[in-house]
Amino acid sequence: MKPIYAHLGGAIALSFTIAACVPAPDSTPQPQPSPTRVPVEVAPAPAPSPMPQPAPENWIDEPRTPGNWNYSQQSGGNAIAQYVDARGAPLFSMMCMADAGNVALVRHDAGSATPAMTIRTETADRSVSTRALSPDNAGRPTIAAYVTPTDTLLDAMALTRGRFAVETPGLSTLYLPPWGEVTRVIEDCR
Repeated sequence: MKPIYAHLGGAIALSFTIAACVPAPDSTPQPQPSPTRVPVEVAPAPAPSPMPQPAPENWIDEPRTPGNWNYSQQSGGNAIAQYVDARGAPLFSMMCMADAGNVALVRHDAGSATPAMTIRTETADRSVSTRALSPDNAGRPTIAAYVTPTDTLLDAMALTRGRFAVETPGLSTLYLPPWGEVTRVIEDCR
């Protein structure tokens, strides 16, 4: 026999001898059943209160307030452009009051708004004083600011990029497009 096989055979015999000397393992203990869990009802966490919306950094990129402009000629040469919602209720009006020599900027459904209105355009921002008017045709309270027909604020409203904003404290801001009806009322008053 070759010497390598003698060594291999001796190694195998030695392995079995050593294995016979190792004591048998203790019997494996039975697994203990885990305690049954009793479901505990946890009240859901209260919903976080909504954070107040900060004023937009670039208001001119805000979405346009849904609605459309309507134009009509009133008696006495007075013209009116109204921005109305889907139901046809006016949200904002521009009225040429030729007799009085001014243009009225009217916020409808003014509620208990403070007597101020801010008009923001691409080139001008101005706060204008307002006064309460009698309720509109729908019985909603209205406020109006009056400017002269040559006031540069009107030109800024007509020529602004994309929209102008009408801010009234306590009410949502209106983002209105400067469509042709705006220019037409201004021109009718000049």
